[in-house]
Amino acid sequence: MFNTQSAEDAPQPPKVLATPLEISSNLRQLQDSHDPLIITFHERTQRFQSYLVDVDRDRNTIALDEMIPRDGERFLLAGEPYKVEGFHDGVRIAWESNGALSIDESGDTRCYRGPLPSEVVYHQRRNAFRAALKLAQLVSVELGGDKLKSPLGGKLLDISATGCKLRFEGDITSSLQLGQVYDRFVAALPFGNMTAPVELRYLHFEERISTTFAGVRFHNMSGLVQRQVERFVYQLQREARRFDKDDM
Repeated sequence: MFNTQSAEDAPQPPKVLATPLEISSNLRQLQDSHDPLIITFHERTQRFQSYLVDVDRDRNTIALDEMIPRDGERFLLAGEPYKVEGFHDGVRIAWESNGALSIDESGDTRCYRGPLPSEVVYHQRRNAFRAALKLAQLVSVELGGDKLKSPLGGKLLDISATGCKLRFEGDITSSLQLGQVYDRFVAALPFGNMTAPVELRYLHFEERISTTFAGVRFHNMSGLVQRQVERFVYQLQREARRFDKDDM
């Protein structure tokens, strides 16, 4: 049986973006969608999570949100080379450090500011992305606890070892408060419910599609919950790799 893939779905070779205009417009997509970024330091195995909070085309600078866990900051300040990777709509967007980042505490939140990358790798992995998301989106979530009048039901969009991205129907922003810890977050993972307290880090209502997007960070996770999350993240990665192989 023939595999009838559209040209859009077919695997694409990575492209290297080298103009400030191309780079800033692609990074701005990561910023606008609040897509999580993974930061890794050369010769270190630990992975850190962050978000793009500013892309300044006029000054050719970017700003990254405070790292999770925060101890990655000391490697950054020591000038260790690092790599940043994010996914937006099935496209892998990655770059390597090309200059030191400095801590900026002038605004409401602490962030790391530095030069716009000189090169960005842009790689479409649409099928891998769909496979991983298809699996993740089967997961129903509930946010509850004594800080809410009644639990809020939604869907999982993305998950990492430190937190996850959620979507809820309609505008629920008035029910939630940034920085608040909600002591009962339940995710119906394929192998059983996971329950943990979470801290609300991001909240945005997209009027066009009447959907609220939220980003939460796991708070004081137990060892059991940590193992459940790691197992599910591994499952997603394995599924994505399997689809990557199918694409080759």
